Amino acid sequence: MSERIETDVVIVGAGPVGLFAVFELGLLDIKAHLVDILPKIGGQCAELYPEKPIYDIPGFPVITGQGLIDNLLRQIEPFKPTFHLGEMVEGLESLGDAEHPRFRITTDAGKVFECKAVIVAAGGGSFQPKKPPIERIDAYENTGVFYAVRKMEAFRDKRILIVGGGDSALDWTLNLQPLAKHLTLLHRRDAFRAAPDSVNKMRALVAAGAMDFELGQVVGLKGPAPTLEAAVVRRDDGSTFEVPCEVLLPFFGLTMKLGPIAEWGLNLHENLIPVDTEKFETSTPGIFAIGDINWYPGKLKLILSGFHEAALAAQKAHRYVYPEKKLLFQYTTSSTSLQKKLGVVPDTRKQPEAV
Repeated sequence: MSERIETDVVIVGAGPVGLFAVFELGLLDIKAHLVDILPKIGGQCAELYPEKPIYDIPGFPVITGQGLIDNLLRQIEPFKPTFHLGEMVEGLESLGDAEHPRFRITTDAGKVFECKAVIVAAGGGSFQPKKPPIERIDAYENTGVFYAVRKMEAFRDKRILIVGGGDSALDWTLNLQPLAKHLTLLHRRDAFRAAPDSVNKMRALVAAGAMDFELGQVVGLKGPAPTLEAAVVRRDDGSTFEVPCEVLLPFFGLTMKLGPIAEWGLNLHENLIPVDTEKFETSTPGIFAIGDINWYPGKLKLILSGFHEAALAAQKAHRYVYPEKKLLFQYTTSSTSLQKKLGVVPDTRKQPEAV
């Protein structure tokens, strides 16, 4: 028998943008349930780079992916959101109309949600790492071959080979080099898609003899599986050489799939969901898209952009949840009622008059 749940809003995705949406909704007395296909809270920040430093979150000169998630969870604790992890949204049915939308959402775990608005904060949808076409690579996965770094300490004193030329490859090269017994970066050409500062730092380490940089592509792995001992690399001229390594980290990007969201009848733009920039609503009234999964002219795929989008989406969602109430915008610093929601005791002491 299906489990039936009624709530104000269902948020699809429990990454940083979905978590901040809980906060913005909570300020407006809107209750939310979050559904995420991953088995834990945090989206890509927790799954792919929990220990990777992030430098562009306002107010934090540097914070790790997991640190950001932990802070967001503390921020939304007063609103007591409910999480449904390891579940995929399979279906969405509209029960209302454009003025009074209502939706029925079903998951692969047999749960049925009924809500007045839906916020899609699913990053790029369900994501999987792009695997290099190397024979028998599966035999070394999770022992010698890893597509994400979840605990840097697990790679201490290891011979590491990182493959790729984007930000992930360069970032992890710089972060793991101090821990590694020896680290080699491999790319098919001597040009990178990563931040220039990261590339310059990598080249400085190579010049100092602290790591190696090689050109070529991995075409084979050696060692009695699941123990990795070396990678076979082919140069452009067809010759090959071996790089001794216990760990191979191929960073070839992610394959993004919208999954069932693609069947919701939304107008899509190159596998992303177009929204307006006034309220970040989709072509279907009552369904919003925030974060990396949406598209609009000038879109920047930044966490801080997603936070802004969550705030405006919550304002419009209030109209659907409370159609009879007029929403008056208030600052948290000046509203006693908002401070009480956050568990903050406002300072009511009279301030001394200026002399």
